Parts: sequence; structure tokens; C-alpha cells
Amino acid sequence: MSQDILINWAPQETRVAVVEQGAVQEVHLERTLERGLVGNIYLGKVSRVLPGMQSAFIDIGLDRAAFLHVADLMPNINAKHAAPKDRAPSAGEGSAEGGGKMLTPDPVQPIERQIFEGQALMVQVLKDPIGSKGARLTAQISIAGRLLVFLPQDNHIGVSQKIPAAQREALRQRLLALTAMPDGSAAGGFILRTNAEDATDEEMGEDIAYLRKTWQRIKEASSRQPPATVLHVDLNLMQRVLRDLVGAQTQSIRIDSREQFGLLQAFAAEFMPDTARKLQLYTGERPIFDLFNVDEEITRALSRRVDLKSGGYLVIDQTEALTTVDVNTGGFVGARNFDDTVFRTNLEAAQAIARQLRLRNLGGIVIVDFIDMVREDHRDAVLTEFRKQLARDRVKTMTGGFSQLGLVEMTRKRTRESLAHMLSEPCPACDGKGVVKTARSLCYDILREILREARAFSPREFRVVASPRVVELFLDEESAHLAGLSDFIGKPISLQAESSMTQEQYDIVLL
Repeated sequence: MSQDILINWAPQETRVAVVEQGAVQEVHLERTLERGLVGNIYLGKVSRVLPGMQSAFIDIGLDRAAFLHVADLMPNINAKHAAPKDRAPSAGEGSAEGGGKMLTPDPVQPIERQIFEGQALMVQVLKDPIGSKGARLTAQISIAGRLLVFLPQDNHIGVSQKIPAAQREALRQRLLALTAMPDGSAAGGFILRTNAEDATDEEMGEDIAYLRKTWQRIKEASSRQPPATVLHVDLNLMQRVLRDLVGAQTQSIRIDSREQFGLLQAFAAEFMPDTARKLQLYTGERPIFDLFNVDEEITRALSRRVDLKSGGYLVIDQTEALTTVDVNTGGFVGARNFDDTVFRTNLEAAQAIARQLRLRNLGGIVIVDFIDMVREDHRDAVLTEFRKQLARDRVKTMTGGFSQLGLVEMTRKRTRESLAHMLSEPCPACDGKGVVKTARSLCYDILREILREARAFSPREFRVVASPRVVELFLDEESAHLAGLSDFIGKPISLQAESSMTQEQYDIVLL
């Protein structure tokens, strides 16, 4: 299936849409101010060693010095300067475990015997600076690719623990053969990521070449640059598009910025030449996202309801624990009998649900409530279509059959924040519930609250400050109840409308 990729660039935000057969399938966003430092590699300078904390402060050119603990230290193979002669040699080399973590051998050499003030040290950011705290660093460098993680300071070959145990050894042997140098030696270690489970040798070979070339460029920069400078910035969204999203089915990659087009061309020419020919500069008068109504699709992807062409519709609810999808026939009455109507609606829904999962980037557990089907062959056909559509997803999915309650349970790997979490936040009026109490319910809450306050205090007057709608109801339909309470407690009750208050907000002031 042919694919087009549209890149809309602005100084504050980069947006990417993946379009197949004229329909938007995926949307990716990256905001300049929200880009972190995690993954960036620096040539740092040790500014202070703290033996009591077994840690050090490293100057990497930021406002605050970054923090390095002894557990995240490697042998000084990446230092520009050797340790002074009166210092003991560094600890021996560690080995990599699943996930790319390098471990210092026991016993760990004290940090003051491994590094010294003024030393240049290659480090990578583990955690971004937060508040008054500087970034957290590691000297155990790892570089992530699309399928693999490269460990340039180690020769360990590992496979993600999330891949079934029965497949791990075969994948490990394939990776060993692909990464071996002509003389049989190893040049760096690799961890095979979960999404490489079904990758071909050619795809893994391309990733290995890209990672080794990236590391070579980092090493060359470390020999030229002074301390406290950045050597490698983790790929931005546009570069990740070329690395992760472009495949044989990609017809074109169109970008609407001449400057970024030139930078992408240079990047592609160096690291992935086959992709460079697909790059195109978009110069049309209409905004690039208007070509396929991408902005409209994003707006629809933030709503609960998704209308189907047949007249049916989906209701998608994303919660913290899982996502539910409810299929409804709506106004679809085109088939000759009800069974056919249900079957056709469910077939169309199976295609739409798979697309919405990609578009909204919904991960974790997903429960789909298809409309109940009486015939077994209809259920089988809907499930087959659903699995077929999910197979197009670049993110790993697992799907079960129909449960006893007629539900389909599935999982989709979480790769990043969902589109809704990136673009929206909980409503301050309803606090994310999606509903608010009625004005009448608020009136009764206020009456009960005044009664409680009257039993504890004896002010001259009670003043209710609430939203205009609640105050209006007190002045009209609920006026008798308000007057009755005032007579009962023997105190006057006044009203004050506050337009800035939401319907559920109110104050009771004792005067």
C-alpha cells in the first residue's frame, strides 16, 4: 500500500502525518520547548569530585553542572586525558545486560580513584534537569537505532527480555553473525529491541551500519571539540521519520521548509542514501496539511465519537488503565435484515478501529465491544478483518478472540504519549470527568453546607458566592427553599454571582 509522509515545520513545533490511500493513518508531534536532553552525548569536564557521595559534578555547558554517580561510570577509555600518575588505574570493563545498562564490576573502585577534577569525559544524559537539580549523567554510552541499541564500549550481544524466550537465542545468533567484523572480532555490543523481532537481516544490517557511522562521527567530534560541548544530539522528529517511518511503500516525503529540506537532504545523504531521493520540497500555496485535511483529522481524533460512512459510529474512551471502544449501528439501515446490518457495521468498524488506534497512538489494553452477532461465521469474518487491519500497524499488537461476554481484548505497545495527552489536558470545570453536577444539585449542596455552618458558627449573615446559573436558580425556582432555610437558622442569606466560577465552584462567606 502506497504511503506519503507530510512534514509541517515551524520554529515552535514539527508535525508529521503519514497518509495511505488518501487517509491519515498516523500523526507525530514534537515541540521545541518540550524537547529534552535525554540521549544527548557531551564531552564534559569534571568540575568537582565528591568522595563522600561517590559522585561528581560535570560541566557540560548548561546553566547548572550535571551529576554523575560512580555506578554510572565507565573505565576512562573515553577520557581525553589520562589520570595523574599518582592515581590508581580505573576499574575493569563491565558487561551489558538487557536494555543496554552497563554494570561496573565488583568491587567498585571509589570515584576519586577513577576520575579527577579538570578531566574531559564523554557522558550521556539520563535525566533532564528538574527545578534546581542538574541533569543526571552516565558514562556508559548507548545509541538507539530503529531496531537495535548500540553499546560502543562493550562487546555484549543481547536480546530484549520482552521477546519470547524461545526466539531469543535464534535472534541472538543472527545478530552475532551480522555484527562480526571480517576478522571475526566484535566492534561494540548490540541489544536487539522488541520491534526487531520480525526484522530481516537486511533491515538489521542497515541499522548496524547507521549506528556504527553515528558512533564514528561522535568519536571524531570528541577529538576536535573542547570540553563542555555537545557531541551528539538525539535525532529530532524529522530525522526519526527518515530512520523509522520510511519504507519501500513510501512514495514521497514532502516538507514545507526550504531550510529544513536542505538539512534533511544532508542527513539522508550521509546515513540513508536510498531515502534521499524520496524527499521533496513542498512549495504550494495551501498549507501542506490542507492537502489531506490533516488538521480536521486531528480534531476528530480528540473527540469520543467517530462516525462511520455507513451511518454507524464508534465511541472511544481513554482511561488510565485501558481504552474502550463501543460500536453502534446508529442510522445504518441499508441492509435487508438486522443480521446483515450488524455484520456490515462491525466490518467497517474493524477497519476504523485499527486506524484510530494508530492515529490516536492508543497503547496498553484495549477492549472492543462489537455489536452482538448471532452467526459464528460473521464473528470469525469480523475478527479476521480486525487482525488483518492491525497487522498494518508498525507498533506491536496482540489480539484475542471474542470473550464469553462478546468482547475482543487486545494490547498495543505503548511507544509515546497518546495524541490526546499531547494536545489536551483535563477540563478545569469537570476535572476530567466529562460531566458536571447540575445547577440544581449544586443548590442543594449549598443549602446543606449552610445548615452545617449554622450549627457550628453564628455569623450576622451567610453570603453565597456561586456561578451565575446557580444564583439564578436560587432567585427563581429554588427561592422558596432558600427562604425556608433562612427562617429555620434565623440568619439572612445573600447571593453573589461570580462569572469566573465554574458551575461546581462556590463559596459560603460568613459575615
